[in-house]
Amino acid sequence: MSASVAIREAMVSDATALAQLRWEFRAGRDRAVEAEQAFVERCRDWMARELAGSAWRAWAAVDRGTIVGQVWLQLIHKVPNPIGEHERHAYLSNLYVRPSARGGVGTTLLETAIEWARANGVDRVVLWPSARSVTLYTRHGFTRPADVMELK
Repeated sequence: MSASVAIREAMVSDATALAQLRWEFRAGRDRAVEAEQAFVERCRDWMARELAGSAWRAWAAVDRGTIVGQVWLQLIHKVPNPIGEHERHAYLSNLYVRPSARGGVGTTLLETAIEWARANGVDRVVLWPSARSVTLYTRHGFTRPADVMELK
């Protein structure tokens, strides 16, 4: 990872830049069915609302003042269970780094999210990987028992 890239918690004020990255990530993989501006505005509003709440956490990779990557983690609290099953899970999503900034940034974002989850008592992290990202997640201990990957 470049020495000029820093990882920090995402803030509400980052929502527009994060929404633009989301557009690049998803519209770059599949044909968009929504206009870019409309999507970015809708996504920005959602991201700002979620960043102000308590269910989602997000981290931004920042290179010389520009956000070049992100990862999101949603806490999932299961209904209390008297038999000792784990009750606190997380859903990892939207790990994306601009191609020009790749080279360890995605790994550092992922490690940041995993460290936060472990420090905050998360029992299991689940995600739906792209075909290209499976090896990254596998290197970090995720398994693939079905179509969902998990880290125990």
